[in-house]
Amino acid sequence: MNSSEKAIQGSSRFRYIKLCIFFSGLSVFAQLYLFQPMLPMAAEQFGVSVGDTSLLVSSSTIGMALGLLFFAFKADSYSRKSLMVFSLISSALLTIISTWIPNLSLMITIGILKGFLVSGVSAVALAYLTEEVDALAVPAAISMYLSGNTIGGMSGRIMATLFAGEFGWRNAVLLIGVESFILGAVFWKLFPESRFFNPQKTDYHLKVKQMKFFLTNPYMLRLYFTAALLMGVFVSVYNYLTFRLEAEPFSLSHFVIAFIFLMYIFGVFGTMIVGRLSRIFPMNNILKASILSMIIGAALLISGNIYILIFGLGLFTLSFFAAHTMASQMTALYAKRGKSSATSIYWLFYYFGSSILGSGTGYLLHAYSWNVFIAVLIIAIITALLLTTFNPIPKARIKN
Repeated sequence: MNSSEKAIQGSSRFRYIKLCIFFSGLSVFAQLYLFQPMLPMAAEQFGVSVGDTSLLVSSSTIGMALGLLFFAFKADSYSRKSLMVFSLISSALLTIISTWIPNLSLMITIGILKGFLVSGVSAVALAYLTEEVDALAVPAAISMYLSGNTIGGMSGRIMATLFAGEFGWRNAVLLIGVESFILGAVFWKLFPESRFFNPQKTDYHLKVKQMKFFLTNPYMLRLYFTAALLMGVFVSVYNYLTFRLEAEPFSLSHFVIAFIFLMYIFGVFGTMIVGRLSRIFPMNNILKASILSMIIGAALLISGNIYILIFGLGLFTLSFFAAHTMASQMTALYAKRGKSSATSIYWLFYYFGSSILGSGTGYLLHAYSWNVFIAVLIIAIITALLLTTFNPIPKARIKN
């Protein structure tokens, strides 16, 4: 393939890009949420409440949000590959080091730093794909990246749960850290360098201008708020569904509930399905259909029948990842310039939605009931649907 051509489907360069971008998502999200199923063990180890140890999870997402804000300004100053390699290797080393940290406060600090570092991958991955991959192959490449995110989040939680039960939570953290380091090393070796991007000195005035443009552009702003609402709803369901399943009429054991994370596999199907559909149908139509399907899945979570609830959860999960794939793809493809700024803002909204709505709905559930909780989440999803419905793609692309 000529060096002036973008990677096309079937080429060796495209295969390496797909494989490595999948590995990057696998590593980042395995590390980001690995503590979630092990909080009770960590609480016992440090002699604190589960609420205190929950900071082991939230610290990483806070770090991620801060990192995305930083890289929104600085990402274009570095080589795309170099930034992603540094993020993957350094975060894996921090995960490994945290295995031997005896102090909870220090582990939380490391969590913030780790989240900050891994944000380097999220800040430029979508920009790299739209720069280096042929437009017809971009949907497949982005779907592969988001599939890595999905499987990483799922496998990190499940592996941590099962390994911690046998060998202790610290050894489970070590396992995820070593696995992530190996993935980072493979990425370093195989991931192709950019051909259509050169690092450039940061023009802060231009960067602020670009970000201001994206944040005031109605089309992009609606996509950002859609991402925030959908991610907040998704995290809310997976954060608190355990309480629903432990109570009547289900009364499921902790071991059975742990395997609820297997439902993430439906997210992989969601990204793959819309990756193919986007070649046939308008992206905005696919996004609206995915959000509508997400509403149906959420409504089924009210059921007292375990089989209906599981079906609803599968539909809800598939639909969320389908919608997320479309929204992120539309963001990356629409920004003609300042792609890293556009995608960084997308992820910033995404994680702030996770933090704010994902935590706030917990107080709502505590004060009221599961049905009220789900009703509020459905209202949030309907709001996202309205934002998407009244957000047609402008005829002119952004010229920022």
